[in-house]
Amino acid sequence: MDDYESLSHSKWECKYHIVFIPKCRRKTLYGELRQHLGEVFRRLAMQKECRVEEGHLMSDHVHMMISIPPKYAVSQVIGYIKGKSAIHLARVYGKRKRNFVGQHFWARGYFVSTVGRDEAVIREYIRKQEAEDTRLDQMNLWR
Repeated sequence: MDDYESLSHSKWECKYHIVFIPKCRRKTLYGELRQHLGEVFRRLAMQKECRVEEGHLMSDHVHMMISIPPKYAVSQVIGYIKGKSAIHLARVYGKRKRNFVGQHFWARGYFVSTVGRDEAVIREYIRKQEAEDTRLDQMNLWR
């Protein structure tokens, strides 16, 4: 629990719970795309010296717990991950091989919360998110 990371002049443990959605909350994260996207997020996070601790791709949103060094702003890392993953998806699944100015896959904003000492609770929440969404959808059928 007290496993801290190190930079040259600091010890740190900065973990964040992040949620973001595709543009217009399209249900586009299924099938081959959904399986491929997790690895893309992990590689992009590593390029910014970050680590995706836990993640789950839902049909219309992404949950992840990510560890970000204090030398980077959360907005900088999330902007980088969303931007580069959108370009990657357009190139691989859009069948185009050029720069994609104006191509948008992700919605503009995101949710962020610090993890702190509730790490186990948040990990469990992310893992069971799909089952919980299904349960809530079933409850709403009776209204």
